[in-house]
Amino acid sequence: MADASAPPHLVWTRAAPDDVEGPGPWIEIAFGPGGLVHLRDTGDRGTVVTTTAEKWEAFAQGVAAGEFDHFVDTEAGR
Repeated sequence: MADASAPPHLVWTRAAPDDVEGPGPWIEIAFGPGGLVHLRDTGDRGTVVTTTAEKWEAFAQGVAAGEFDHFVDTEAGR
């Protein structure tokens, strides 16, 4: 769900390789109170998507297991 009222003072972490410079666009993630996980795009920091830690963990495990590989366009070098 989109949540324009994410708690203030969250610590946002950019999901990008450490050696990559520039504005992105990148996804940023912050873990907030109440077991909530907040996501935003560096190009639109005013729109925040909020989910639960359980759903985030299931998603992260799915990524690691390759469940979303069919979304990657390997021919475009992504």
